[in-house]
Amino acid sequence: MWSTTTLSASTSLRTCACSRLLVRTLATAAPSSSSAESTAHASTSTSTPPTPSASAPEPPTHFRITQRRSAIALPARYKATLVALGLHRRLQTVYHPYSADIAGKILRVKELVQVENVPASAVRTKTEQRRERRPPRGYAVVGSRMRDADL
Repeated sequence: MWSTTTLSASTSLRTCACSRLLVRTLATAAPSSSSAESTAHASTSTSTPPTPSASAPEPPTHFRITQRRSAIALPARYKATLVALGLHRRLQTVYHPYSADIAGKILRVKELVQVENVPASAVRTKTEQRRERRPPRGYAVVGSRMRDADL
């Protein structure tokens, strides 16, 4: 069901034949002989090994799923799929790591949700999402007559 294409020594691309869903994953297999030879060649040379640049983007590892459409008047199986994903109301956002079962649930309700691929650093808990939405206070307390009177 999943076919894997190797992009580089550390990254591969997984494709689901039934859904045309692309997932980029880190390769966990041992390095191939060609990369082992290049590593051995690099260790014998006097040049420094290449370091990853600070501007390299972090690979996406999670789905950001936002419910855009209501499930009212839909069959119970669609509502149950949304509940299984953790979505209970419109415009609610949840994060899930990449997995085949989550991808299948997303495909069942693809007309109701918006899905984005995000790195692990962009994953937010419910409390963090609420704190980010909260507006600034709009005022600053300079002094209080109540506190000044007690002194």
